[in-house]
Amino acid sequence: MAAAVGATMTLTERIADGPSGFTGVDATPEWAAEIKRLARERNATILAHNYQLPEIQDIADHVGDSLALSRIAAEAPEDTIVFCGVHFMAETAKILSPDKTVLIPDQRAGCSLADSITAEELRAWKAEYPDALVVSYVNTTAAVKALTDICCTSSNAVDVVASIDPDREVLFLPDQFLGAHVKRVTGRENMHIWMGECHVHAGINGDELNEQARTHPDAELFVHPECGCATSALYLAGAGEFPADRVHILSTGGMIDAAKAAKSNQVLVATEVGMLHQLRKAAPGIDFQPVNDRASCQYMKMITPAALLRCLVENRDEVHVDPETAALARNSVQRMIAIGNPGGGE
Repeated sequence: MAAAVGATMTLTERIADGPSGFTGVDATPEWAAEIKRLARERNATILAHNYQLPEIQDIADHVGDSLALSRIAAEAPEDTIVFCGVHFMAETAKILSPDKTVLIPDQRAGCSLADSITAEELRAWKAEYPDALVVSYVNTTAAVKALTDICCTSSNAVDVVASIDPDREVLFLPDQFLGAHVKRVTGRENMHIWMGECHVHAGINGDELNEQARTHPDAELFVHPECGCATSALYLAGAGEFPADRVHILSTGGMIDAAKAAKSNQVLVATEVGMLHQLRKAAPGIDFQPVNDRASCQYMKMITPAALLRCLVENRDEVHVDPETAALARNSVQRMIAIGNPGGGE
């Protein structure tokens, strides 16, 4: 035990806090062994989102979409959940596991999409459409989920909206590109869409996708519906410029399933670049290439080896959700699950 404690002191002394997060510790075998030891000592399970650094994904007990991970957290026997992702994801885990301790390795890891609508803004929007039903993407804060009628994921957003009385107005938030995709598929005219976006996905544009498709005519396309290029992908398929059976609009969880069933030797991927690590593990014989290799989320990458070590050593940063807010938010998530096809997260 003394040797293990000494190893911890050696590693933790290297941790430095900078503007982009905690640094100073590399993902060495010594680090990995210490992470595992500390997790056992704290009776903690480590969850990592698909967009995390490869070394964080590889040390985690479970890797996946945010909602899928939150549901795993609720069923896990461990008392402590270490959520390697952004803040709204850790909040969702706390909502579904109110009696467990939920930690995020760096509480500064936010989300531009979740931040694109506040509870106050949603209250004002609802006041404009008092009879409308609110559908919120899981990429929202607990306070927004508490004001929501039904949550959705990117994999089930179409099913959730289609389940609503066609005469009922719908307020869909916060992602404008996912909302446009749902409106296009359902044909619903009485659907109002909040103009929020993920800055990473919005930056993957149609021109880039068109150029990649033109220069890789035999590839398949995996496109996340949050992307600014999703409409371009469907246009390519609809116009016959790219085979429709090779264009797939998918959640991150859906991409893993599609990778295992892919018929092409190459797949162009339009989402955050962290997803490539899991895709390559799922189908090692396929060449997965990013549509935009700069599509990296600075917030996701704040969960560094140093941040995870600090989290387990210092028992930080704990995520709290007010019990009343959590209860209301839990209802909106459970209504989604009751509809069926809860999918994963984003």
